[in-house]
This record gives sequence, C-alpha cells and structure tokens, in this order.
Amino acid sequence: MPSPAATPGPGANFLGALDAHIGKATDALLSYQQTDGHWVFELEADATIPSEYVLLVHHLGEEPNLELERKIGVYLRRIQGDHGGWPLFKDGEFNISASVKAYFALKMIGDDPEAPHMRRAREAILAHGGASHVNVFTRIQLALYGQVSWRAVPVMPAEIMLLPRWSPFTIWKVSYWARTTIVPLLVLQTLKPKARNPRGVTIDELFLEPPATVGPPEKAPHQSWSWFLLFRGIDAVLRVIDPLAPKGLRQRAIDAAVAFVRERLNGEDGIGAIYPPMANTVMMYDVLGFPADYPERAVARRAIEKLLIVKDDEAYCQPCVSPVWDTALSCHALMETGDDRAVERARAGLDWLKPRQVLDLKGDWAEIKPEVRPGGWAFQYANAHYPDLDDTAVVVMAMDRARQKGGEHGFDEAIDRGREWILGLQSKNGGWAAFDADNTYSYLNNIPFSDHGALLDPPTEDVAARCISMLAQLGETPQSSPPMAHALDYLRRLQLPDGSWYGRWGMNYIYGTWSVLCALNAAGLGRDDPAVRKAADWLIRIQNVDGGWGEDGSSYKLEYQGYEPAPSTASQTAWALLSLMAAGEVDHPSVARGVAWLAQTQNAEGLWDEERYTATGFPRVFYLRYHGYRKFFPLWAMARYRNLKRANDRRVAFGM
Repeated sequence: MPSPAATPGPGANFLGALDAHIGKATDALLSYQQTDGHWVFELEADATIPSEYVLLVHHLGEEPNLELERKIGVYLRRIQGDHGGWPLFKDGEFNISASVKAYFALKMIGDDPEAPHMRRAREAILAHGGASHVNVFTRIQLALYGQVSWRAVPVMPAEIMLLPRWSPFTIWKVSYWARTTIVPLLVLQTLKPKARNPRGVTIDELFLEPPATVGPPEKAPHQSWSWFLLFRGIDAVLRVIDPLAPKGLRQRAIDAAVAFVRERLNGEDGIGAIYPPMANTVMMYDVLGFPADYPERAVARRAIEKLLIVKDDEAYCQPCVSPVWDTALSCHALMETGDDRAVERARAGLDWLKPRQVLDLKGDWAEIKPEVRPGGWAFQYANAHYPDLDDTAVVVMAMDRARQKGGEHGFDEAIDRGREWILGLQSKNGGWAAFDADNTYSYLNNIPFSDHGALLDPPTEDVAARCISMLAQLGETPQSSPPMAHALDYLRRLQLPDGSWYGRWGMNYIYGTWSVLCALNAAGLGRDDPAVRKAADWLIRIQNVDGGWGEDGSSYKLEYQGYEPAPSTASQTAWALLSLMAAGEVDHPSVARGVAWLAQTQNAEGLWDEERYTATGFPRVFYLRYHGYRKFFPLWAMARYRNLKRANDRRVAFGM
C-alpha cells in the first residue's frame, strides 16, 4: 500500500475553514435531538433479525401485516450480497446461517423460489454445503418449523434451571445475553413446539441430504477437540435420559424458567432489551398455552414491535435500541465543540440521562458481587437488571465534564454512585467486562450449543480502558488507586506485538487502540511511554492513502495475522484521530491528513455517509451498524483537533 505521506496536508487557512465544518456538523447533530433531550439513532444488524421477525409472526400464526412484510422483503433483497447469499456486514463474505434465514423469510413473504435473486441464493447456499451447515440458533429455528428434527439441535433440558450454583454449567455462568436467551429457549427445547406456519412454507430445496437425517452440529473452529468430545458425550447421554425425566421435576424446572422471565420481563422494553430473548419469551408463553392477550405475553410481543424501523420504501427489525449510548456520546461531541448552544443542549441530554441510572435494583451482576450497591446505566431506555460498565463510564465522564465546565454539582451523586458500581465490578485479572465480573468460564464455549463462541462476557481491553478513563478523569492516578494500577497492568499485558489492542465492541483494533490510548493519556502516561509510542506508530502505519482509516469484520478471524487494509470510514477515522491526539501526536502530518479527509467527505447535511459496519455484537457472528456513529464521532474529532491546535497545551484533558 502506498505511503500515506503521498497525501498532502491541509493548507494554512484550514483551521479557519474547519470552524464552518464543525458548525455544520453541530447543527446537524442538534437537529436529531428529541424534544425531551435525548438522542436515539437506528441500530442495524444483518439479515438475521428481520428474517427472524417474519418467521416469528408465522410461527405464532398471526395475521401478517402484508405491507410490512413487503417492506422487509425490499430490505432483504437490497442487502443480498454479490455472492448470492447474505453477509454479516456490508461487502462481507457469504454467511450460511444468515442466508438460509433470509431465503426462508423471503419465501415466507411470497417470493417465487425461481425468481433470479432466490435462485442465486439457493445456488450459493447449496454450493456452501447446504442448510445442514447452519449454526445452532438457526438449527433451532428450523427445528421449530419442522425442517430438521430436534436431533440436529444440542440437548438443553429445562432442568438446567435447577442446577446448583457450583455446577460446571448453570445459567449464572454465562453472559447476560446468553442467559436471557437460553432460559425461555429451555422451555421451547423441552416441549418442542411446531410453528403454525399457515402458509405451509418449507425449504427442503436448501439441503443436499434429506433434512430429517441432519445430525448434531459439528465442532466449531474455536472449540478444542477434547472439550468438545466430552460435551458431545454428555449430550448423547442427555438424549437418552431426557424422555425419562420425572414429570414433577420437569414442571418445577419449567416453572423456574417462567419465574425467571417474569421477574425480568421489563415491560415494553423487553426481557434483556434485546430481540432474541424477547422472541423466545413470546414463543415460550405460546407453547405453554397462554393466549395472545395474556398480559405478560402481550407486553413481550409489543416490545418486539418497538424494534421495527419502518420507512417509506423498506423496513427492518433492530436487535435492540441504543438511546443511552447515543445520548452520552452526542453530549461528549457537543461539549467538545465549546459552542454555548451545543453545550446547553448537551446539558439537556445529561438531564435526560440522570434519572435513568439504576439505583434501586440489584441485577444479575449481583449474583457474583452481592455486596456492591447498584449505580449503573443500561444501554437501552430501560434494562434495570442489566446495566453495563461501558455506558456507565461514558455517562459519568460526560456528567463530570459538564460539572467541570459549569461548576455546578447536580450530577455529584450520580457520578459517585456510577464510580462506586464500576469499582465494585472489576474482575480479578484487573479488567472489566461489559455486564458482569469474572465471567471467564472459557470451557463453556466448547459445549455444542456454543458454536458461536459468544457464551461468555469476559473482561475486554476496550471496556477496561473506558473504566480507567473514567477513574482518571475523576482524579485518580495509578499511584493513588490500586484498581487503576491493576487495570493498567492488564492493558499492558494485552497489547499486541504490532502495538494495537483488540476491540470487542467496536471494529476492531482501531477501536480498541482508541479506547486504550485515551485511558493511558488520562492516567498520565506521556507520548514517550513505550506502549503509547508503539500504538501511535501502528495507527500512523495503517492510515489509508486517502487520509482516512478503515477496518472490517474480517479482522476478527481466528487466524488473524495483523491489520488488513479496508476502505476508510468516518467513525473509524475519528477514532484513529482521537487516538493519535491522546498519544500526543496533534501536530503529526497523519492527523492533519485525517482531519482533511473528514472535511472533504462531509456531506451536504453536515454529516458523513457511512454504509460500512464499524461495530460488533459478537465477533465472527454478529456485527452492528450504529447510524449515530457517523453523526457524532467525526464532529468530536474535528472539534478536538481545532481546539488543541489553538491551545497552548496540546494535552487531551478528558478521559475520552
């Protein structure tokens, strides 16, 4: 790849011109603020969630909304890949599970199997081994529709609900998203309902063998043979004894699952506030005989409808919504501009966030940390059982920044409780995870059910870095704070030989490196620190010729050997710029080129066009496109560059 030095930097008048770019982006971001002060942007995944929505409607035998189905069909056809199937992110490789679900949904909607797009999809699926190669969650969907037998699905009996805490596998040893998804699924896998499927749609044509002969899933690439064979043996034993389970014990297990769901139903925000457990919950109530108007089933069903994005020409279903995250990050970007009007509007956003702090309920995290007081924020409008560390740290830093600027103390208690909760959930290795502490039972990713490899919520570099940033911004230092010193050691251990850090929740090493460099700067490590220097050199080295930065989902592959070039995106360019400025490289030519790229690619609305996915749900399985990222991250980076270039002190003064 040609050296980025080939791209000229901005001219002498660029800083003056940058004011206009920042002003235009500020106006655009402000225009998206809701009347009550918050921001919420679309959160798009791949074809799987809208496809599952279509299949859920027909599983339940509901009268479908034909216009909505038509619009979902338009969306699914638009995102079909050139390879004939459906990828997990834009321009990504063919994915067998997403492709089978999308084909099934389109056929359910009424697309002719011989239509060109359906024929291309079918040929691609068969060329990749057919529908028998889908993942476990897709196998469950197919089993519910009678397309494969339950023999093709790992055994997960409801009695798992009754296992003691010390058992090698309990619902408390997996992540929150797995727990909320699995519990209602245990009822489905135990009672094995069959979708009503009033249109009688089948997809036998996607199999190379008779679908009824499809056996258990094969070992996934991330799984070790020894662990997998052990768990496969346990699965075989469970298949024999499952029909012999005492009826009383089974009913007690089902009752425990229903009680778990009922406690966490979460109104119209939905259990776990994410699509999979919401859908499983509705199907659970259905198989248990609760009618559609039963209050708990009805509220769970309404929660799913609130995830729909319906436009004039197309529609899709989001995996969840992101108002707390969007609002907190928008506030950071607006405060960075220094514009009085923007800062005032950011304050309105923080006022909206304040009452959403969870102060009175100990969620599932308290199973491991019962002594810790609650004090976090969730990602969604409401998800009190599952606040997360990342959102909490970002909200606390935004509130502290407003406090520093305004000299007022209305956020003091919220900041203190958020800090207390985060400190209480530090894991033993020094890091922080997204939702739990010490969720590190790595052997569980070898069970047949975990072919996705995302059963756990272990500490990660990006979340740990955000928590360090928060502690440092609140005045703690490695010398005064043993938790911070422990966390910094954790980050130093995990820096890769090329200088980068892994990004679990953003794509990928650019995101991780941004997160960590912000933390190291906030903790007082200067540009001459070896870790900082190495990371900055890596970012400079991977800059694209056009001046931007980019990375895609293929960077999560198990055989990753180092950065591979990808087209520049506005959000990833912003992360790289914020990284380099945190590393003390404000005056480096790479930074000037990156800011120039942002200025040149700003659109007429004052924002940036970004169709590529730059965030991560589960590595190698599920990726996200935050529609807000192109609206606030580039503004943030441009405003910081302008501010630092005009300041006497080039040091970034905040945790992000």
